[in-house]
Amino acid sequence: MGLLELCEQVFGSADLYRVLGVRREASDGEVRRGYHKVSLQVHPDRVDESRKEDAIRRFQILGRVYTVLSDKEQRAVYDEQGAVEEDSARLSQDRNWEAYWRLLFKKISLEDIQAFEKTYKGSEEELADIKQAYLDFKGDMDQIMEYVLCVQYTEESRARNIIQQASDAGEIPSYKAFVKESKQKMNARKRRAEEEAKEAEKSRKELGLEEGIDNLKAVIQNRQMDRQKEMDNFLA
Repeated sequence: MGLLELCEQVFGSADLYRVLGVRREASDGEVRRGYHKVSLQVHPDRVDESRKEDAIRRFQILGRVYTVLSDKEQRAVYDEQGAVEEDSARLSQDRNWEAYWRLLFKKISLEDIQAFEKTYKGSEEELADIKQAYLDFKGDMDQIMEYVLCVQYTEESRARNIIQQASDAGEIPSYKAFVKESKQKMNARKRRAEEEAKEAEKSRKELGLEEGIDNLKAVIQNRQMDRQKEMDNFLA
């Protein structure tokens, strides 16, 4: 079965850009970020044993999709003809996609996240990402909040202000889903955020940790080691 057929079967779309959640005009960096985000969601070491086989298949397909869209020649052919070079050695199903993924994306620390967040928030890149998410999801704040990097529920008003200002300036259209979002939907999003915060607090207490950045770092490192052990076992 060809790559496009696999994408249709597994992800519900034969559009490679849609599979990665990026627009057709996406830059190389946007394609890379899209691949990173989606592949993290289906990474084999993040699911239970009953879903492992399906996750591996999805992970492999995503690797092949990224290989096409990250290669200028293959992407040009796909954009023009809607086809991919199925016989390309770079698309081989036997390729070690886990090793390929690790080469692309190094492990990140809490300090890396904080440094990125500090430069990203308020930047032109963030503004562009928020406006693009608004366009892609037709003003649906649930999806916008999920898609945009580093935006927590407590910052929703900031994201809304950015969108509203862009709409007032005529940079983006006014979508009904945004302008007339129901209070029920807003409250549901708030409840989800509160539940996630409670789960995080519960985990912290179960681990017997005090609040603080050093303890948060310890939790992250501990989880990274656990995931690494699981992945090493999986690869073996």
